[in-house]
Amino acid sequence: MASRWYYYDGQETRGPLSEDEMKLLVSKGKINDDTLAIAQGMTEWKNIRNTTIHQANRQSVDQRVRTASRGSGGFMSRATEKMNKMVGEHGPVDLKLRDLFSQVFQQHTKEESEQIFIAGTAFTTPSEVDISSAWPKPWLFSRVFLIFFITYGMLWICLTEFGNPYALPGLMLIGSFAVPFSLVVFFFETNVPRNINLFDVVRMFFIGGVASIIVTLVLYTIFPVYRISITSAFVIGMVEELGKLLIMIGFISQLNVKYLLNGLLIGAVIGAGFASFESAGYAFRAFQTMRNETFLNVIVMRAWTSIGTHAVWTAIAGGALVLVKQSQPFTLNMLSRSRFLKLMVVPIFLHAFWDMPLPVIGDSVIKVILLIMISWLFIFVLMNSGLKQVTRLSAIKKSAHD
Repeated sequence: MASRWYYYDGQETRGPLSEDEMKLLVSKGKINDDTLAIAQGMTEWKNIRNTTIHQANRQSVDQRVRTASRGSGGFMSRATEKMNKMVGEHGPVDLKLRDLFSQVFQQHTKEESEQIFIAGTAFTTPSEVDISSAWPKPWLFSRVFLIFFITYGMLWICLTEFGNPYALPGLMLIGSFAVPFSLVVFFFETNVPRNINLFDVVRMFFIGGVASIIVTLVLYTIFPVYRISITSAFVIGMVEELGKLLIMIGFISQLNVKYLLNGLLIGAVIGAGFASFESAGYAFRAFQTMRNETFLNVIVMRAWTSIGTHAVWTAIAGGALVLVKQSQPFTLNMLSRSRFLKLMVVPIFLHAFWDMPLPVIGDSVIKVILLIMISWLFIFVLMNSGLKQVTRLSAIKKSAHD
């Protein structure tokens, strides 16, 4: 007798269906690899990808995905498909960036911002079945950046129009912290499990950021770099990303997180802290050796380029670590798993190419923008996978309750 299948569509259980009917639903895209299914003879619900339905349909599904990608002809589709495969998902990611940032230019109330800031407490963390798996629409980060921008502008007036030297430390700090801390708020907003509170975020930003600098400096005593070259750029990438990773492991273990989106947030916070204090150091050194105008240019350059440096690189590493950790306690052997290593080399290479003196393009804006775009593509792919993880866990909880 042929097996009768059932699947969970996110709201209720559907079935019984024959195996051919299930294959037809897969081919039409009505259900996908993440859909939970069970058949007669099975003892537990499984994702379609782990059943005979997926194995029978895999070849035709892969062909359909490739055809769709070629039809669209989009570089973005092909790139996200390869990145998606690295995180264990399937097919290209439909990036609706306009929808993602649609709330930035909308009006919001004070109460809405308060709801974001109180996330992560025992009273505000939602249960697993109530976590939204829809793409988040962050907006508060833009208001935080605006506050930094206005503050920087007023300090700039104090320095340039009134010649007040007391504005210099403020310019260094605000200019160094503006973009990294705004990115922290962005990742805080996109952490849809809402299970990490603001106090822990601030703690990781300051203590984690400075601690990762200390660990990096220790590693530099073992692997010193005397001048920038193609080889030394890789040493810089490995040393600094490893330094941040070691500190990040401590916080991930302490908070015992299991959501990929948590990993993105923790990594981004530690990386942002690292970037902020590093940029403040660059600003101070520039002030000692350059005129005011050049010193201010260094601050601005470090500020806008930090949108795609340490915070984003460490977020990728954090996502990779939680991707292999899941709900298990952290163990060192997780660092040797192929999925983690494949993703961990991404920030190392991005960091290395950022510092590397490349022929022809050198340190041009083209190189910087290209590396920023690649970094954020990985972030959005990991974010997409994180939302799918939320969907799967929520469905399992609901199924268990039923």
